[in-house]
Amino acid sequence: MQEADTTEIKEIFKEDVLGSIQDFLNWGIHLGEGEDSIHITIGLLLLLVLAFMATSFVLKWFRRLFTRKMDQEDKNKFISIFKFIKYVVYVIVILLTMSAAGINVTVILTASAALFVGLGLALQELFQDIIGGVFIIVDKSLRVGDIVEVNGKVGKVFEIKLRTTRALTRDDKVIVIPNHKFISDIIYNYTQNHKTTREKVSVGVAYGSDVQLVTSLLEQVVNNQKGILKNPKPFVIFEDFGDSALLFSVNFYITDSFSDPRIKSNVRYAIDAAFREHHISIPFPQRDVHLFHSKK
Repeated sequence: MQEADTTEIKEIFKEDVLGSIQDFLNWGIHLGEGEDSIHITIGLLLLLVLAFMATSFVLKWFRRLFTRKMDQEDKNKFISIFKFIKYVVYVIVILLTMSAAGINVTVILTASAALFVGLGLALQELFQDIIGGVFIIVDKSLRVGDIVEVNGKVGKVFEIKLRTTRALTRDDKVIVIPNHKFISDIIYNYTQNHKTTREKVSVGVAYGSDVQLVTSLLEQVVNNQKGILKNPKPFVIFEDFGDSALLFSVNFYITDSFSDPRIKSNVRYAIDAAFREHHISIPFPQRDVHLFHSKK
């Protein structure tokens, strides 16, 4: 008797309660018949809302996992990327929902294929810049304060974004560098490994000059110059016998590569003064021209 009652209760629950819920979920707009029919129901809309909520949760979790070891400034740079990914995923969810509603999405995708191809070609370099920005931020290959040389221009980086990097040149102009340059081109980073760089100033002296005195004067000049490190120790190289001069270079180390033109200028002023004081001449290029007069 009890088993019969239990079976009857199950049938009532199945027919009345579950049936009512199913009828409620199936309630909506039904257009067409057969394969061409379109059904937009409450259940489908609820499924769409749940899919959006699940997608948003997964993307937030993925963003936190991806940026957990980054500084807050670097995390903020990824907001635009994750927003773009979220919109793409939402579009996919909508297309799947439309397909579940009986709408033929193949026609929509085919019609928009040419648009997507054209858009992809137009934004190709933009995507390369963004990918380059991601690599820069993740592997820390470039930092704010680094001194870089791009296309012969030297600049100090003051801002790194996902698409571009901005640097201040030595003449106080801002250079905007697309981030894909740091992947595809050769970029010199003067301060990648450390802040100390080696610089040099070249000079030529007249043949017959005392080369030991020249070496001593060059060493004294750089040792007395502000901004030049005492350690590592500066050194002089006798580079070559030139066409009209003996060629020397004085090599030294500094910690401010961005201001090295000013330091080199001060070194040249001091070299000129020291050579004048000790009567060492800096020759200019000379050529001997022989004229022959032929008699007829």
